[in-house]
Amino acid sequence: MNPDLERPDPVGAPPEPVVPPGSPLAVRMRPRTLDEVVGQQHLLREGAPLRRLVEGAAPASVLLYGPPGTGKTTLANLVSTATGRRFVALSALSAGVKEVRGVIEEARRRRMYNAENTVLFIDEVHRFSKTQQDALLGAVEDRTVLLVAATTENPSFSVVSPLLSRSLVLQLRPLTDDDVRELIRRALADERGLGGELELTEEAEEHLVRLASGDARRALTALEAAADAAAATEHRTIDLATVEATVDKAAVRYDRDGDQHYDVISAFIKSIRGSDVDAALHYLARMIEAGEDPRFLARRLVVHASEDIGLADPTALQAAVAAAHAVQFIGMPEGRLALAQATIHLATAPKSNAVVTGIDAALADVRAGRIGTVPPHLRDGHYAGAAKLGNAQGYRYPHDVPEGVLPQQYPPDELVGRDYYHPTQRGAERTLAERVPRLRRTVRGE
Repeated sequence: MNPDLERPDPVGAPPEPVVPPGSPLAVRMRPRTLDEVVGQQHLLREGAPLRRLVEGAAPASVLLYGPPGTGKTTLANLVSTATGRRFVALSALSAGVKEVRGVIEEARRRRMYNAENTVLFIDEVHRFSKTQQDALLGAVEDRTVLLVAATTENPSFSVVSPLLSRSLVLQLRPLTDDDVRELIRRALADERGLGGELELTEEAEEHLVRLASGDARRALTALEAAADAAAATEHRTIDLATVEATVDKAAVRYDRDGDQHYDVISAFIKSIRGSDVDAALHYLARMIEAGEDPRFLARRLVVHASEDIGLADPTALQAAVAAAHAVQFIGMPEGRLALAQATIHLATAPKSNAVVTGIDAALADVRAGRIGTVPPHLRDGHYAGAAKLGNAQGYRYPHDVPEGVLPQQYPPDELVGRDYYHPTQRGAERTLAERVPRLRRTVRGE
């Protein structure tokens, strides 16, 4: 959309941008008022900085930071139209210092002679060089222009400090599935959109929502392509097959709350347990593509690292926990790499369930009442009167002997000689399979 195309309004209200005929659906459906904006409620609630800016109560320059399709250009337009300011858009991909200075000079002239304020919107501002960004400083400082800059990268690293300090940084969040669903339904019904001429099946709608991944533009572009395909065949219904054909991306049959959720995660874990790294990556890819919560996947990997690998590869749990932290830290889609790395590590690692069988056997005894009392020499002796009770008397300190291991009773009387942990001959547990029996013989004085 060319935001400079305006039409006069007979009652003197701020002019609305003219949408040229044949504009993309995402442009035609761009919100005209704050009430039409979907998502970003943390920035648009009453008294919030962005709402105050759009309503003209807080004339501060802003840096809108967030992923594509979350409304950065829309909000920049609203800052202009809702307060009657002139709107000029530049793209960092094509504009240079000359263009920036030209806009500033024109803004200064209009401000001086016509008392007209200018909103300068710069998309992809992180692509501006330091020199280009420095060229904005004076005009932002004296408010010759109200700068609204958009970036998909963290401005703390991509915007020069002087410009950063003169601007409010507002972070936009990806739209939720419900937000995208609302936009799709609005586009189907609104006269600016498809005007109610077509229907959308529930399966097709869910596929569009998954395809969008929180990006409103992507959702509406896919909907428009599917609508054009349906209209060409004189069908009034957009079904799943139509969406799949037009966006060249098959729907992943996966219900995050139903059978597919449990079936695929089960196959994923069993493939890792069975050391089939390729099958494990396949199921991981299916879940990622279907929009499964990456934190859920990371949690399952952490569980599996102890449940089916344990001390056969002591680094497996470290790899799984690191993947979970990485997903939390960087999010998706980059988080897929950490999940894949942990999946490969766990699938190719030697396997042992000795950890889970050991703790489960111990729990079974406890639940069956095989508990007993703590031997007196192991009890706490750090309080007055403990010695009179016999607590901590006769305890032998293992570090006092060269081997660091000595004969001493540790379990309650009822559980002396009970073995829970049975290391395998696989991986690093092979060493433990030799060491653990020696330790037991020494400790038990056998």
